[in-house]
Amino acid sequence: MTYQDTLNWMFQQLPMYQNKGRLAYKKDLTNALQLDEHLGHPHRKFNTIHVAGTNGKGSTSHMLASILQQAGYKVGLYTSPHLKDFRERIRVNGAPIEKRAVVGFIDKNKAFLRERELSFFEMTVGMAFDYFTKKAVDIAVIEVGLGGRLDSTNIITPILSVITNIGYDHVAILGDTLEKIAFEKAGIIKPNVPVIIGEIRKETKAVFLEKAMDTKAPISFAEDYTFSDYKSDLKGSYQKKNIITVLTATKTLIDLGLKISDDQIKKGLLNVVVNTGLLGRWQVLGHNPKIICDTAHNREGLEYIVSQLMDEKYDHLHIVYGSVNDKNLDTVLDILPKSATYYFCKPNVQRGMDEVELASKFLEKGFSGNFYSSVEQAYNEAKSRAKETDLIFIGGSTFVVAEVL
Repeated sequence: MTYQDTLNWMFQQLPMYQNKGRLAYKKDLTNALQLDEHLGHPHRKFNTIHVAGTNGKGSTSHMLASILQQAGYKVGLYTSPHLKDFRERIRVNGAPIEKRAVVGFIDKNKAFLRERELSFFEMTVGMAFDYFTKKAVDIAVIEVGLGGRLDSTNIITPILSVITNIGYDHVAILGDTLEKIAFEKAGIIKPNVPVIIGEIRKETKAVFLEKAMDTKAPISFAEDYTFSDYKSDLKGSYQKKNIITVLTATKTLIDLGLKISDDQIKKGLLNVVVNTGLLGRWQVLGHNPKIICDTAHNREGLEYIVSQLMDEKYDHLHIVYGSVNDKNLDTVLDILPKSATYYFCKPNVQRGMDEVELASKFLEKGFSGNFYSSVEQAYNEAKSRAKETDLIFIGGSTFVVAEVL
């Protein structure tokens, strides 16, 4: 098969949360464990860092990978979802997995994958671990796909676990309270493995403390530490908390014996995009008018975005906005700016919310704007109407940002 044939088979034949939502979510690790055994337990051949959380886990994973690369380690990085190309999910020292490696993995294991009816995510995790072994990485940063306890990545025993924060997201799967969601995220905490908690909330701290006690896992809360003012090339005020989490994690890695200097930490944080290829985090796409995109899509993430938008200087704000159909818009409508002009659109995925339905929910709450049949049309309309002194923001969904990029 060609690379595109292989992707088509992966995307279309098997369940994929990115497109189908909760129908693609499996409630046990049986398939992941069977594939791991079939592949010869590749994840046991390198060290791992496991990163979970509602927001910030992607940025945190990329920052950690960048720092480790600056320190001279050969670093695997597994993240999801991708924005432009599937190969973004699996990287070694920032370079995406080769197309031939994707094709080769599926060709070699297709009978097993088909027989066991593995999901898109399950097979991709197996592909990542297998690839990292073949590339002989020193350490791999593994981002949880969804939740933690039952996520396909949770077959690993890392040297460090990191949980960035807890917020309301994927409540239909993870639970409708912060305590329930925290329980699922805490599922990555392993016996005697140190765990870093980024942001704490009174509803969730006890959940993490109890899990850490049960597993005898040393637990640290990033908010208990004070660091110098480290800068990053990842812009956005929300990155400040991610940086503190990363610095706390890096301190623990040094305590575990990894050789990382302060200069390497600083250079790693300043070169995240160059080192890892990260896209879509307060990314500036143009000027006159200034155009910014960000993948934040739930209340906690969008609160930071709205706050930062208010700090920008512009005459008028234009927002290209799309969502998925399993998102509860009531959780974000009260924080989004009503003074902006909106361009409502449907991302081109099965889960995309219809643009007419999306617009009606906003308009009945006093927002102003029009709906468009595609992200491209909405984006082009915003650019044609915006003055040089205006600002265009693109967001609401990872998939909207992906189409613009």
